[in-house]
Amino acid sequence: MKQVQPNVEAFYDPATFTISYLVYDERGGSAAIIDPVLDYDPKAARTSTHNADQIVSRVSELALKLEWILETHAHADHLSAAAYLQEKLGGQIAIGHGIDQVQKIFKPLFGMEAQFATDGRQFDKLFNDGEQWSIGKLSATVIAVPGHTPADVAYLIGDALFLGDTLFMPDVGSARCDFPGGSAANLYDSVHKLYQLPDQTRTFACHDYPPADRAEPKWESTIAEQKQHNIHLNQRISKQDFIALREARDATLAMPVLIMPSIQVNVRAGHLPPPEADGRQYLKLPLNTL
Repeated sequence: MKQVQPNVEAFYDPATFTISYLVYDERGGSAAIIDPVLDYDPKAARTSTHNADQIVSRVSELALKLEWILETHAHADHLSAAAYLQEKLGGQIAIGHGIDQVQKIFKPLFGMEAQFATDGRQFDKLFNDGEQWSIGKLSATVIAVPGHTPADVAYLIGDALFLGDTLFMPDVGSARCDFPGGSAANLYDSVHKLYQLPDQTRTFACHDYPPADRAEPKWESTIAEQKQHNIHLNQRISKQDFIALREARDATLAMPVLIMPSIQVNVRAGHLPPPEADGRQYLKLPLNTL
């Protein structure tokens, strides 16, 4: 029986260079949303839902049943709209099982409340490496890809591979590995695991930072193109050379603009921190830490 291949629609946020995805089997069928963005104004510390509402409208237009809201990892460059989308559309919020490692790292760093659990229970589902499930008529598999963070996963849905921050477009390269728990060596191994997939597998990146010779953002490539042309992690580069390249590059990179608010929200599955005694919700800025 021929495998059903997914319909994939991309939603690009120019403020954070993030691409969120709506993946579904057919009009009126079942769907998943991958890496949704909650808008955040750092000057006013105010959230809004412009990006997420575009996806809500499209789900309604296509008469889809949202079954899953999938996070590839706890992002450091944008806040997750998972909780908002679940409130609007239902579905389960899922992430890789390694999220507990990230929670354990950041709970003390941000002075999070004592009641904050570091076992991933904020999410409805924690996926194990290699776990398989279905989204309506679509077959899906989780692939653990540690390196950018220890908890990164990629989602293979039919012939479409959602990379998260593991790889970008071939002319942009690979993700940084200098966050707590990151490892260039692990990223190399993770990408080479992905390179075992069929060459025609479609790949979808979570971010695009167009280089000087490319004006428009892009997000879709193939395993064959990544193996041949990725400027950081093609099949020809050795593990030792990649580690040296990645670590040297990471040493020059500034922290993402939204890393402080993003992590505090994203390890909570997109929920904002609980109100304090005065009824307000607060994000914290640990000084001289990162």
